[in-house]
Amino acid sequence: MKSRLNKLYADNRRANARKFEVVAKEDSTDVEIFLYDHIVSSEDEAEWWGGVAPESFVKAVYAVDADATIHLHINSPGGSVFAARSMEQALRLHKGRVVVHIDGLAASAATFIAMAGDEVVMGKGAMFMIHKAWTGMWGNANDLRKEADLLDKIDGTLADTYAEKTGKEVAEIGAWMAAETWFTAQEALDAGFADSIAEDEAKACSWNLSAYDNAPKAQKPPTSPAKPTPADQPDAQAFASEDHRARQQQRLSMLARLSQQ
Repeated sequence: MKSRLNKLYADNRRANARKFEVVAKEDSTDVEIFLYDHIVSSEDEAEWWGGVAPESFVKAVYAVDADATIHLHINSPGGSVFAARSMEQALRLHKGRVVVHIDGLAASAATFIAMAGDEVVMGKGAMFMIHKAWTGMWGNANDLRKEADLLDKIDGTLADTYAEKTGKEVAEIGAWMAAETWFTAQEALDAGFADSIAEDEAKACSWNLSAYDNAPKAQKPPTSPAKPTPADQPDAQAFASEDHRARQQQRLSMLARLSQQ
């Protein structure tokens, strides 16, 4: 079985919306963190797929002064459950206030990172999506049953997290997850996932969401994209080299910022 998570990564490897940045606000100790990317399990995965790994994110959070407010801006199609859980925990351990701004999309794993905020603000037109956990594996019947049991446990912990934030019954949350439910900003506010809606319009989401079953149609790629001519075909090796250099430069910039704090 092909991993839908790997499809999500592959589909968004070249997304122009990708960004992970830490910005100190002027005349304030507060810090803005922009999580505009998919979430991967490790720096090695980030080298190949792009995305934000927990090591970089957690270090960025821990570098923020204890009394400072973190403004976490999210525009993410989701990713690794356990990586996102470690990011969520880092935010929960921060001594200062955490305000989460869903600027465009918080889908899948990005949603329970958002639940770590003391306040969750959604932009007008932003979306919030929860679903049951995915996996990809092979093995015999016993192996598959054990993996299904693990997925049930993961889903249970996620439902508990959402229920704690919203005050909804776990059974209702579970039904939303099973249906892969997409919430508008107003629907997320009504359900308790968000605390308010910002006056500003949400930023456009440039994500390929075809890995999901119920993604808004406007965000799915054309069903029959035109095939590029040989002259238009991008050089994959050249892209890989440019993408690698860009990721390395981003990491060096991030490490420089953290070492100055």
